[in-house]
Amino acid sequence: MAQGLLSGVKVLDLTRVLAGPYCGMMLADMGADVIKIERRDGGDDARKNAPIVNGESAYFMNLNRNKRGITLDLKTEKGKEIFKELVKKSDIVLENFRPGVMEKLGLGYEDLKKLNPAIVYGAVSGFGHYGPYSKRAGYDIIGQAMSGLMSTTGWPDTPPTRTGTAISDVVGGLSCCIGVLAAYSNRLKTGIGDKVDVSLVDSTVSALEIINMIYLCTGRIPDRIGNRYEAIYPYDSFEARDGMAIIACGNDKLYGILKTIIPDERLQEEQFDSNLDRVKNHGLLKPIIEGWTKERTVSEIVEILLQKGIPAAPVNRIDQVVTDPHIAGAREMFVEVEHPVAGKVKLTGNQLKFTNNRIEIHTPAPLLGQHNRMVLMEELGYTEEECIRLEEEKVI
Repeated sequence: MAQGLLSGVKVLDLTRVLAGPYCGMMLADMGADVIKIERRDGGDDARKNAPIVNGESAYFMNLNRNKRGITLDLKTEKGKEIFKELVKKSDIVLENFRPGVMEKLGLGYEDLKKLNPAIVYGAVSGFGHYGPYSKRAGYDIIGQAMSGLMSTTGWPDTPPTRTGTAISDVVGGLSCCIGVLAAYSNRLKTGIGDKVDVSLVDSTVSALEIINMIYLCTGRIPDRIGNRYEAIYPYDSFEARDGMAIIACGNDKLYGILKTIIPDERLQEEQFDSNLDRVKNHGLLKPIIEGWTKERTVSEIVEILLQKGIPAAPVNRIDQVVTDPHIAGAREMFVEVEHPVAGKVKLTGNQLKFTNNRIEIHTPAPLLGQHNRMVLMEELGYTEEECIRLEEEKVI
């Protein structure tokens, strides 16, 4: 396996679809030896998710790169035995089954820590492993809905809106990654592992930050406000001649600079003096600023404002993002990988950059059961004949 920050850390990844696999992806990208364990009959449901390239799911390929893949029927006694043997030699177990599933199999945290007291057990679910909703199924859209995020996404005259990406799943995966790394760090000091219980709803509630505080501190229920921000103004999207531009005056100093750029005396009015005033009167301020932006192209607006020190940006389409010289170029956020079936595909790169270490996507996502024999022979000492027998018995 390739070297990395987490080189030597062994992870058993039982997760499926997005939140759990995202956590496993982060660990694998940082150098952990992540063994993805899938069911024999079809594997991870995400293998069927669009877009499909030469019969292979790009959705699956992106989230499961840098992992080795095996199949294992955990409903068979032999499958459980193999899994337990792997647990004894591993550092982290990841799963995102509905709470109670692993316990019914005799493979929950309390069972596994008897085999390996140092094991770190990361569990991602819709609502967490305790509480009145814990047994409910959880998906990203449910996390966005029940956390309150959906009620604040969109425009005042539109219904509650799901974000463009599965943000509850992504934030849940990141939360699990942070949790298992903290538990692993503590285990290095104490020798004792832990269970990390992550809920998609909890993770999204945490990400709402100021939205929660508005209600908790003032009693006002935040609603949909489009692209502006509740705490700062102007911090919004503005119409240009050929698209939309972002202007982000994060404080009074930046607004003072904006007033020197836009030649409209109304910007000097007392009702716009402080940030609190501008937030209160945003409906009056936006059309004044748009009177200036609508006469210019997005690139002109961004260039003028950046030269004066005001944060500004285009509202990019994805085709613009993947060719951007900073994002795609210098920061390498899109990486080409050779897949044995799909051929050359571009995956989303890793967002973590280190000074003394480099994260690389060095192997494509595994084919279903691709590393069965490799893992069983290298990790557990099985012979090739024994692996063949397990295939015949439909354990792997």
